[in-house]
Amino acid sequence: MKLIRGLHNLRPQHSSQVATIGNFDGVHRGHQKVINKVIKRAQDRQQKSTLICFEPLPREYFLGEDAPARLTPLRDKFYLLKKMGVDQLLVLDFNEKMANMPATDFVKTVLVDGLQIKRLKVGDDFKFGLKREGNFELLEQMGLKHGFKVLNTHTLRDNDDRGSSTLIRQALQLDDLERLAELLGRPFSMGGIVIHGDKRGRQLGFPTANISIARRVSPVRGVYAVEVHGIEKQALPAVANIGTRPTVGGSGFLIEAHIFDFNGDIYGRRIEVILKQKIREEKKFDGLDELVAQIAHDKQTAQHYFGIDA
Repeated sequence: MKLIRGLHNLRPQHSSQVATIGNFDGVHRGHQKVINKVIKRAQDRQQKSTLICFEPLPREYFLGEDAPARLTPLRDKFYLLKKMGVDQLLVLDFNEKMANMPATDFVKTVLVDGLQIKRLKVGDDFKFGLKREGNFELLEQMGLKHGFKVLNTHTLRDNDDRGSSTLIRQALQLDDLERLAELLGRPFSMGGIVIHGDKRGRQLGFPTANISIARRVSPVRGVYAVEVHGIEKQALPAVANIGTRPTVGGSGFLIEAHIFDFNGDIYGRRIEVILKQKIREEKKFDGLDELVAQIAHDKQTAQHYFGIDA
């Protein structure tokens, strides 16, 4: 999949006759329905499929620190879309200029002059442009004027509920990982590059693979039984703390995954951590001895989940 960062990087070879637009935060089942239709339509016509999204998300631009936690940072979104078979991902900078761009100008600049689209597929509730004035009807009108067709994909419903980011966040707050997987169409995971930490876990007897969370706020927090993908062919069982490490005065969100019976050098590797079961909330302990005892108990709980003899 080709990544195109910014409208200024669009070239004639990027013209794409089949496209869709949206934030696609979470790449959940509703998103997947739209994206799969775009991919199939493009493949049937031997054309390129293009997904258009924004960075930062518009709500992050407008709400700042009050914006809800992002479900999938751009890097994770890229890998999910690549797995699905999208040909191109156009990431537009959502800045003051974009926020104040009238919907008609967006269509002309991005869709017509930039991508030269012939078919655009969007959900029935899609809004865009200055003051969210752009909608499906406006796209249809401009499509007639500029020679492209707008195709509607009705919002996916699951047991009369929208497969939306709102429901996903509710499941995350309840740590309902089974429901979360149903809404996403896959287990919830977080990924990233393994970085060097302060080696405190190794000193305490529990070496960890550390991943810095590239977002202001993590959508989950606590200790989980997890599976780690990206190291060996099979998933590796582990216990992971996701949070700020209050006992040792940590700052910033970090994933610390202690992989059972593993001691390889994986710095710089990209791994994916799949949440399997919540063990407990993150908390501040009175000292390192109490922390070590709790980690040992957490490890035993996770091993029991995986059916591993402690």
